[in-house]
Amino acid sequence: MPKDSIPLELIDSWRMRIPKGAVPGMLTDGIIYTSAQMLSHVREDNTPQQVANVATLPGIVGSSLAMPDIHWGYGFPIGGVAAFDAEEGIISPGGVGYDINCGVNLVRTELTLTEVQPALEILINTLFERIPAGVGTGGPVKLNTKEINKVITQGARWAVEHGFGWDIDLSHIEGSGCLKEADPDMVSDKARLRGEDQLGTLGSGNHFVEVQVVEEVYDPQRAQDFGLELGQICVMTHSGSRGFGYKICEDYLEVMQGAVQQYAISLPDRQLACAPLDSKQGKAYFKAMCAAANYGWANRLLLVHWAREAFRTVFEKDPMALGMRLIYDISHNIARFETHIVNGKARKLCVHRKGATRSLPALHSDVPEVYRHIGAPVLIPGDMGRASYLLIGAAKAVDETFASTCHGAGRFQSRHAAVRATKGRRIDDELRSTRGIIVRARGRHTLAEEYPEAYKNVDDVVEIAHQAGLSHKVLKLRPLGAIKG
Repeated sequence: MPKDSIPLELIDSWRMRIPKGAVPGMLTDGIIYTSAQMLSHVREDNTPQQVANVATLPGIVGSSLAMPDIHWGYGFPIGGVAAFDAEEGIISPGGVGYDINCGVNLVRTELTLTEVQPALEILINTLFERIPAGVGTGGPVKLNTKEINKVITQGARWAVEHGFGWDIDLSHIEGSGCLKEADPDMVSDKARLRGEDQLGTLGSGNHFVEVQVVEEVYDPQRAQDFGLELGQICVMTHSGSRGFGYKICEDYLEVMQGAVQQYAISLPDRQLACAPLDSKQGKAYFKAMCAAANYGWANRLLLVHWAREAFRTVFEKDPMALGMRLIYDISHNIARFETHIVNGKARKLCVHRKGATRSLPALHSDVPEVYRHIGAPVLIPGDMGRASYLLIGAAKAVDETFASTCHGAGRFQSRHAAVRATKGRRIDDELRSTRGIIVRARGRHTLAEEYPEAYKNVDDVVEIAHQAGLSHKVLKLRPLGAIKG
C-alpha cells in the first residue's frame, strides 16, 4: 500500500485512529499517540500500515496501539503495543523484537555535578575501559552449560548471588528481574553458544552507559521519593539480551513460519509470523523468550556492577558510600501474561510491548512494594546529545493502553541515512565542543549512526506521553558523557 494511504481520524490532540477496515482483515481499530507536529514523520515512515496490519492478528483484544516514539520495525512497529486473548490469541516474535528484553535502568549517586565535572573525562575513560561493548564482544564472565542454565532461569538473582549486584537491587527491578516460565530446553545450542561469553557486555547501536545530571524537576515530591534533586549525578544503562536473545528470535521466526501454515493463519505481512498461544510452537517461544528476558536482566545488573566499580576507582569510595542505589530497571521488548479489565471484565491477556514501557500507577498490584505508594518508575532514554527522563506510571494508561507508554525518542533517520548525513563529520568532537558531552564508542560507524538528529526530540515524545496521561513527568536528566558499542 502506498505511503499516506492509511486513513487517520483525529480523536483529540494526542491520538489518531485508524478505523477498522482501513486494511482488509482488521479486527479492531488502530490508535496512534502522536501530535500534529510529529504526524508527518509517522506518515513518512509508513508505520500506520504496520499498526493496521497488527490489527488483523487472531485474538487481538482492544486496539492495535502505537506510542509517540513509533517508527518502522520488523513486523510490528517499534513503539507498538498489542494484547491477545490468552486462550484464543497468538504470540509473535515480531511483537517483541530481536533484542528480547532490551531495557533500561537508572542508578542514583550522592555525587553532584560540581564534584564530578573535574573528573568527568577520567570517569568516562574508566567506564570505557571496564565495560566490554560492541557487536559480538565477549566479557570476563564465561558460562558453561550448567551456569548459563542458571542465568536463564534465575535472571537478576544469579548476578546478585555471584557478587555482581546487591540484594536490595532485586526489589528495584521489574518483576524482581525474573520470569519463572523460562525453560532452557526451549533454547537452541547455537543461542546458548552466543550467550556463553556475552553476559555483562554492552550492545551496539543505541545501547549505552551514560553519566547524567538531574537538570529539571517537574514533581519535587516524587523526585524526593526517588532520592533525587537538581544537580545530582545518575548513571543510566540501556542494553538487552545480546546475541543470545537475537538468536532465539531468529530461531523462532523460522518456527513460526511453519506454524502459520499449520494453523492456516492469514497474514498481511510474513514478518508477523506467529502461532496460537496454546500451541506447541507458541508455548515453546514464550518459554525461550522468558529465558532471554532473564539473561537481559542479569546482563544489565552486571553492567551496573562494572559502573559501580568504575566509580569506586575514580572517586576512591565504596559504591555504597557513594549512594549508588538502583532506582529501577525496566524492559521495553517483551511479551507478558497480564490480567486487564476489558469491557468491565477481568481477562488474561498476552501483552506484546515492542519498544514500549510498562506504566503502572500507585497501588497497582504489579508495582514493586517499594514503590507501591507512588507508582512504578518509567525510564525514557533519549539520544546521546539531548536528554532522558524519569516518569511514573499513570492510571489512564491502565485504562487505555494496557498500562503502556513510550520507551525512548524513536528513530527519525535510518542508520544508513544517518551515516550519509554525517559523512566527514566528527560527532564526538561536535558533542564535546557544542554541548560539553564526552562520548566513547567502539564501533567505527556507531557515533555517525547514533548522532542526535537521527532521533526525534525526546522532549516532544515525552510531552505527548505526559499530556495524553500515559505517564507523568518527574524529572529530566542531561547527558554528561557516554560509552557506546
